[in-house]
Amino acid sequence: MLYIIGLGLGDERDITLRGLEAVKKCSKVFIEAYTSLLSFGLSSHGLCTLENLYGKSITLADREMVEEKADDILSDARHSDVGFLVVGDPFGATTHSDLVVRAKKLGVDVKVIHNASVMNAIGICGLQLYRYGETVSIPFFTETWRPDSFYEKIQRNRMLGLHTLCLLVRMDRNTFLYIRVKEPSLESLCRGKKQYEPPRYMTINTAIEQLLEVEQMRGESAFCEDTDCVGFARLGSEDQMIVAGSMRQLLEMDFGAPLHCLVIAGKTHPVEEEMLDFYKLKGESAKSEHKQTA
Repeated sequence: MLYIIGLGLGDERDITLRGLEAVKKCSKVFIEAYTSLLSFGLSSHGLCTLENLYGKSITLADREMVEEKADDILSDARHSDVGFLVVGDPFGATTHSDLVVRAKKLGVDVKVIHNASVMNAIGICGLQLYRYGETVSIPFFTETWRPDSFYEKIQRNRMLGLHTLCLLVRMDRNTFLYIRVKEPSLESLCRGKKQYEPPRYMTINTAIEQLLEVEQMRGESAFCEDTDCVGFARLGSEDQMIVAGSMRQLLEMDFGAPLHCLVIAGKTHPVEEEMLDFYKLKGESAKSEHKQTA
């Protein structure tokens, strides 16, 4: 049996009771380490914390292992219980759907244990989840590659009065990662030998800068510096930060450590506005008062 277990968004304590029971009976446990991170990251101390609570040795499964050596994981799952831990919900990333498909084709039983993800946790700001349109990904720009396919989706959402969740990602011609944790450099790939670049996480500030750059280039008024947004940092953790304001205002905020995401507001209902008001910037002195633990 292959158990795909959501860990939630905060730390090792966010696993569900059903998830913990499944982990404890698995002979091997892997944690997926490239589409997202728990609040304590993937330091040796963080992994040790997981192992101490779960009572199991945990193997770090990076992108290469999941995409190139998944058959090894699935082979074990044909004869014993194997756990595959995922930050957030198991289906928050398409990679995990692929793993389920491959398992079923090999005749491996799969059991999924869900948990909270960014897709529903953003509801804390007051913007109602059923009023969201298509989610978009904002990749890091490079000197030679500045994709803007997200622009039409945001534009379409706003024309319909819908909010847009922007996942802040690393994406290039060959890879699509929610965060850039372990990725070979282009130069090393050209040389035929993989050398990994250091972790890099997109900030809300960088995302807004890129959004405004695309708007200036396209000039179709999908959004502007005065467009209302909500910035989220470390969503689900004890020191999560939620700030609502214009793009111009959020551009000046220091949201601190990753992970970040951004919501571009559409047409708001009075009830949404009342809730959103709790997170709005009300002056320079408010910049240091927006850490939310609710």
